Amino acid sequence: MADAKVIPFDDDRSRAGAAGPRAGRRRSGPGGGARRRNGEGSAVSPLPAPPSADRPADRAPDGGAPEDRDGAAGDGDAGRDAPGGGAVPGRRGDWERRVAGGLAFLRRRVTGEYEVDEFGYDAELTDQVLMSLLRPLYEKYFRVEVKGVENIPAEGGALVVANHSGVLPLDGLMMQVAVHDNHPAGRHLRLLAADLVFVLPVVNELARKAGHTLACAEDAERLLQRGEVVGVMPEGFKGIGKPFGERYKLQRFGRGGFVSTALRAGVPIVPCSIVGAEEIYPMIGNLKTLARVLGIPYFPVTPTFPWLGPLGAVPLPTKWTIQFGEPIPTDGYPMEAAEDPMLMFNLTDQVREQIQHTLYKLLVQRRSVFF
Repeated sequence: MADAKVIPFDDDRSRAGAAGPRAGRRRSGPGGGARRRNGEGSAVSPLPAPPSADRPADRAPDGGAPEDRDGAAGDGDAGRDAPGGGAVPGRRGDWERRVAGGLAFLRRRVTGEYEVDEFGYDAELTDQVLMSLLRPLYEKYFRVEVKGVENIPAEGGALVVANHSGVLPLDGLMMQVAVHDNHPAGRHLRLLAADLVFVLPVVNELARKAGHTLACAEDAERLLQRGEVVGVMPEGFKGIGKPFGERYKLQRFGRGGFVSTALRAGVPIVPCSIVGAEEIYPMIGNLKTLARVLGIPYFPVTPTFPWLGPLGAVPLPTKWTIQFGEPIPTDGYPMEAAEDPMLMFNLTDQVREQIQHTLYKLLVQRRSVFF
């Protein structure tokens, strides 16, 4: 693997050196979004997105099963057969709609009749496929409990700032599912990632499709000014690769670049505390020499990895809690406040202390690592 230089989030220098990760972008026209057909730039109006398998379009308003599926909502075998012995038309129609929706989705993927924005974000693929793949891990394996998601504004830009841990960045993905599935206004979280993500085969393309972009002030500010909810984890590799003995102790939050970006965009900062990710890969060692040879920030040693090979890469099924705190407004500051180092230091420290305090509170309330 080629050496990957970590680009600090608050580095406002020219992004000419990051042309590789950004090369796949499609610049938008006057409408703001870039459209693609068969990999080309011709604009195509997308067809309506089909309902996903785990969110059928005919779900009853109260969340119950539709009455025409089995003749009556929640009635096991009742109404399974029609009076004449045939299948109930509602049941057959439901499956026909699902099959038709799936085929329409596949046709759009094959023909290129779908939209991506200038960062490569594919909303339809994220909603219908990527979130569906992550949801079992979120709901069944880590059993994530979400608190305070309503603190993310229902509209307009917001910067979600969270702690980072767990050797692999699963905490960012679980936070993305938490916002996608639980926010009352159906907001989407756009994560900022280190440049290492965008030099890895396959991972690069999937990250772009899911709405992730390079962790630099320029990209973050553009997303915030467009009214997006942006997620950042300022600890970076220092947090995700820290030893198990330092779990839930926040590392340095950089030089306050995320605060400067929020001030320029005039958006609130929403602190986010994640408990449970620290224990999925208890990192008891770091093979630094091997990490330098491979061009990665660290090479973790856990109780199961690398001793058990690929099986050792399976995370432990810990119980997670994700809590979004009270937003910290920034729109009351003048524009030149973004250049005030003392103000940035104070706001950075305020966000960090709020996240650390919430982590301690959640740890006290936790009954067990796994329950």
